[in-house]
Amino acid sequence: MEHIAAVLLVIGCSNAMTECRELPVPVSVFETTQECADERPFALSDVQGQAPRIIAECLSVDPALEDDYDQIVWTVRPDGTLDASVEISNLEVASNGARPEKDSLSQQ
Repeated sequence: MEHIAAVLLVIGCSNAMTECRELPVPVSVFETTQECADERPFALSDVQGQAPRIIAECLSVDPALEDDYDQIVWTVRPDGTLDASVEISNLEVASNGARPEKDSLSQQ
């Protein structure tokens, strides 16, 4: 089983850096940070022209927690600096499988 050590995040922004969005790349997860860094120039070439300004960064992932990560949080500052991290949300989902039976005669 392969482990993930880095995620390549590519963001495309307007010239003013006021509107930004994630851009899809062919390969976004890597077994080593070096593989991610090596792929970065090719990924930038692949998305060329999809936005006036493009930023790409390799984000480190703890392989021991790779199954727990569920979100990438990012912000682009007006100066073009990308602040990003792979995180584990604190969201817990609970459900109750038991549903009370409805009496169709008493429902109005």
